[in-house]
Amino acid sequence: MSENNLIAFIYNSQVPDTKLKAEEIIKSLGLKNSSWLSSAGNLSNNTAKLTETYLVVVVGGDGTILRSIRVISPFELPVVGIKMGKVGFMAELSPDQAVSALPKYIDYRSSPDNDIRTEKRMMIQADVIPTKGGIPRLSIHALNDITVGSRKVSRLVELEASVNHVHLTNYRADAVIVSTATGSTGYALSAGGPIVFPEAEMMILQPVAAHTGLRDALILDPASTVSLEASKSYLASISADGFVDSEVEPGEKVIVKRSPYDARFLRSEKPDFFYTALNMRLGLAYRSQRPPEGPLE
Repeated sequence: MSENNLIAFIYNSQVPDTKLKAEEIIKSLGLKNSSWLSSAGNLSNNTAKLTETYLVVVVGGDGTILRSIRVISPFELPVVGIKMGKVGFMAELSPDQAVSALPKYIDYRSSPDNDIRTEKRMMIQADVIPTKGGIPRLSIHALNDITVGSRKVSRLVELEASVNHVHLTNYRADAVIVSTATGSTGYALSAGGPIVFPEAEMMILQPVAAHTGLRDALILDPASTVSLEASKSYLASISADGFVDSEVEPGEKVIVKRSPYDARFLRSEKPDFFYTALNMRLGLAYRSQRPPEGPLE
């Protein structure tokens, strides 16, 4: 890792301002000869450059970070996110902070005492197993969640769910989500799931608008294996982190387990800052403006 000397700047090609911001940072910090630039969508074509990279700066929202993580996680590269999206749970810096604050992240290897820490987050992997078994025809990794749902909008899907080869229930629902702790503030949250500290290692099994079967979230050991298979006459599809990846053919199984990869983020705040960020992002806390009451007389 110490021989890698490049910094990757990744932007969202659908938002032109993110590329402009990345170019502005590169110019302002004099990084032209020690960096490279790519859209998140084209990142998979730049894996050779990733082998020479030690830091990834993602300019965009959480979606851009999620898309980038899927490509860079096998290279064990840390990410610094610059928030130019709507929510930004994973981003570290605002656009206004980027030029002034980014140097300490860039120097994190040579200045271990500058309070920058590496935060690891568990990822999950989904394998789509053909009807006859054998080698998966598709393997995908996700930081937030794997979702198996109906191919058609406003249609239920029935999924036979097993955990560690033990049949759990048959869900009749819009979809079933297998989420990480990071993903607990994403789709799983909108489906009624719990909010989990993002560095926790676990999986969350969460149905979406369940009509039958278990309706509550189930917290699973990180070493668990979840199997989901559409019942006869139901057609399913699979997505990872909100990106549609494939239809699931009748008789195929989706096997979800812990990924061999972790996502890595550089952070300047202590882990408990998550609760402050949660308050800021979701507007949870309310503080009374009344002065404290004095002692009773």
